[in-house]
Amino acid sequence: MKTFIGWAYLAALFAFIFAPIAASVVFSFNSDRFPTLPLGHFTTDWYARAFSRPEVWQAIGNSLIVAAATSAIASFIGFATAYTDFRYGFRFKPAYLALALLPPTLPLVILGLAMLAWLSQVGLSGTLTGIIIAHVVLATPFAMAICRLRLSQMDPSLESAAWNLGAGPWTAMRHVILPFCAPAIVSALCLTAAVSFDEFIVAWFVSGLNRTVPVLILEILQGNVDPQINAIGTVVFLTSMSLVIAAQFLIFRKRRHE
Repeated sequence: MKTFIGWAYLAALFAFIFAPIAASVVFSFNSDRFPTLPLGHFTTDWYARAFSRPEVWQAIGNSLIVAAATSAIASFIGFATAYTDFRYGFRFKPAYLALALLPPTLPLVILGLAMLAWLSQVGLSGTLTGIIIAHVVLATPFAMAICRLRLSQMDPSLESAAWNLGAGPWTAMRHVILPFCAPAIVSALCLTAAVSFDEFIVAWFVSGLNRTVPVLILEILQGNVDPQINAIGTVVFLTSMSLVIAAQFLIFRKRRHE
């Protein structure tokens, strides 16, 4: 009975979370302009209209560039931060970890305003480089958390054994640390790309004319109800979920094999 209640609660929770998204997907294939019941006939016209607009493809290109750059940089910094925590002990280590994990705990509006003020001072506001910097700040803690979790499962003596057998620090890193952390690094790449591709508030503050897909969705939404939003949102959702599922699959698959 307890098991049934637990599964029922879990099913209700997922239904509550995903029902609005499912409704958006359904209405993206509905011929009626307004999201009302009963539904009209099945159509892909809203997808055709949305993806025939040059600004949509421009926004998709911007989002892909930003997501790819963000995932690479954030994963590198996150791994380096996690390895520093794993390998070294120093006086202010708790403060170091607290600062490294701080950005996701800040209200996104405050973070967006702060990034706008700073990027304006260095002349990067309204550029793709500025969006990438802002997203790296936001996404790096996620990469660090994944790599840190993976490194916590590693025997610290493995690296020391490699040193004792004549391997230098970089050789040990290449043949011991990186192979062990490879699933976590790939998972971090997928997760940080999803975070960047789906992020709206910070991008809205710093993007200027270089709009990403979530920023473009808001601009289309302002002033009218447009089913093209459902079509674009469905593509964004499927892209983000695919990246998150890939990240989770890599983590759990590696655990099962160990």
